[in-house]
Amino acid sequence: MPAIFVTLDRIKPVYDITYKVVLFLCKVMLVADILITSYSVCGRYISFIPDPSWTEESVLTLMSYMAVLSAALAIRRGAHIRMTAFDGMLPPKLLKVLDVLSDIAVCILGVIMLVVGWQYATTLGARGTYVSMPWLSRFWMYFPVPLAGVAMIVFEIEAIYNHIKAFFVKDVKEVNS
Repeated sequence: MPAIFVTLDRIKPVYDITYKVVLFLCKVMLVADILITSYSVCGRYISFIPDPSWTEESVLTLMSYMAVLSAALAIRRGAHIRMTAFDGMLPPKLLKVLDVLSDIAVCILGVIMLVVGWQYATTLGARGTYVSMPWLSRFWMYFPVPLAGVAMIVFEIEAIYNHIKAFFVKDVKEVNS
């Protein structure tokens, strides 16, 4: 049975690249957020620097992207908050099964985020524009939800695969290296 896992492990670089791309996007958005906020604050208190009206909506949109995309990154690292009070009292096999069920539930949430988020982005979001930037569709305000849904699905598929693999391969660390 481990031979199939060796074959399936060949797509691990795809997960690594996806993680790096999402992490890079979050970093770029954080830097942009800081720069725009700094510009806005300077514009309010320094007389010769203009304070454009678009800064607030831009900062809020970038924060929306960072919030949901960083949640997807936390899934990959297993860094989400979780209840572990009873983990020490449960049999290890049951704990692994519960981990798989938990990851399936989060994957379903990712699918819902993708489907419903895309519907909102293309219907409600496509109808309006930003108040301070009338040339820009509100689609971009709703787009982080389906985008994060895709990232969550990708990272949950990897997590589910790793949990299932742990049932059949005794030392998962050796196979992943």
